Amino acid sequence: MKFSLCSHLTSEMTKSRGELHRLRKDVSVRTSQITCMEESLQHMKNQLDRKSDMVVDLEEKLHRCEADKLNCVQRVQMLEGQLQVVREELADTLEQLQKLKDILQRTQTIADERQASVEKLTVQLR
Repeated sequence: MKFSLCSHLTSEMTKSRGELHRLRKDVSVRTSQITCMEESLQHMKNQLDRKSDMVVDLEEKLHRCEADKLNCVQRVQMLEGQLQVVREELADTLEQLQKLKDILQRTQTIADERQASVEKLTVQLR
């Protein structure tokens, strides 16, 4: 019985050592997997941080572009207003120029008529 108990204990010890070895190997594999997962997680975190920074930069650029666009729209409106004023001034200037041209033509016609009269009188006086 003693031998059988010893044999049984030896068998149990062998099983336990095998189980312990299997558990240690499993722990080692799991530890390695956890290490890989932690490295992968750190890599993903770094990528997320970079992308978050990019998002912040792009949002800032977007806000600047929107502000620039608003400024451009306001500037276009101002320039269109100035252009309209200049067109109106040009139209007034052209109207005044036409009036002056008409006056000049009438004055030239009168001067030509007077010159003709002077020449006529000069001929008569000779």
